[in-house]
Amino acid sequence: MMIRYASYFIAALLPLLLFRWFAPVSIGEIDFWLLWLLAMLLVSLPVVYAEIALAYRSAEAPLAGMQKLTREADVSTFWRSFGWLAALVSVLIAALVISGASTGILAALTELNSVPNVPSFAIAAGLMVIAVLLSLLGVAPLPIGLGLMLIGLLLGVANGLPNIAFAMTDVSLSEWARAVALALVSVGAGTGLYWFGQNLMSKQTVTAVGTDNHNAQTTRNSAAPAYRATKLVLPIWVLQLVVGVVALFISGMALPPIGQLSYWIGVVFVASYLLHYSSQQLAHKFGLLVSVVLTFVLALLLVVAIPTNWLVGILVIISSIAVLLLSVFAGWLMKISHLRKSLNFGNEAFYNLWRVAIRLIVPLALLLALIGWVMQWLS
Repeated sequence: MMIRYASYFIAALLPLLLFRWFAPVSIGEIDFWLLWLLAMLLVSLPVVYAEIALAYRSAEAPLAGMQKLTREADVSTFWRSFGWLAALVSVLIAALVISGASTGILAALTELNSVPNVPSFAIAAGLMVIAVLLSLLGVAPLPIGLGLMLIGLLLGVANGLPNIAFAMTDVSLSEWARAVALALVSVGAGTGLYWFGQNLMSKQTVTAVGTDNHNAQTTRNSAAPAYRATKLVLPIWVLQLVVGVVALFISGMALPPIGQLSYWIGVVFVASYLLHYSSQQLAHKFGLLVSVVLTFVLALLLVVAIPTNWLVGILVIISSIAVLLLSVFAGWLMKISHLRKSLNFGNEAFYNLWRVAIRLIVPLALLLALIGWVMQWLS
């Protein structure tokens, strides 16, 4: 049951996890949120469609699926790097939120006069060890993490919502860069998480009917004509949009100490799923034990050795490159007939609109966003 709803849990959790890293200093910038809505429509939505289509076409997880798809399209193995980058992005997100969790937990313990006499990086390392151990449980920690985070947020709401003064400001390329980053990273577009979730659900369905080959064949034959990528994509995208709006209004909310502890412990549970996803991808090449160790070592190095603001920059760059690879591969290198069958739009016009978006609009938006980030960092 939890595997079936893993993608929806992720869609609801990522905005809550990551809005604080990419939202503007002044949360009331109306023009920023309009740009975010535009990026959600023109960039995130086509990319999520691409992930679901490639998941359906490959019938494998991202790393294994890209190997199959590149052979099918007869293109360079370079494009398989999306699978590796997607796994790396998930580790980066986990390291970023664990770093935030260590700071938040220390702040809460300080308010409770119970702060331990240990450096913050040691707290972060300990939380990462816990997250890696929880990652062995697979999808199970996700609903627990969501529940703990919601408890913490509800305790904050009980103290009162922040007053937000909305106003229009000047639109800039750096503002577009932050809007695109927020639309991509906080909804998980290009991370392969929805691809992975769809693959988990497909495997569960096959396992459920696998004891009877006749029933399995009948199920696949009856289900094939009813498949629509839109039935999977739109609920995920709408959920992301709704939770994003909620996250906007609670971004500046102050949590009481107990609320902070509940929220950040929930974050550790959610981070464990991101590490589970990464280790499952690497297991395709290295085996499960080695992949868990590699994931742990990489995540520990990131959270201990790299400052949080650097993690944000690295995450922006690598996630943008991953999405760019995905958009170019899906838009320019995949066979048109394969994608048309995988998306199975009811109207040919919708397919043509998606193809224009994934081939032209998404790469152009990403390049402009990267230029905006460079300008912001240089200034």
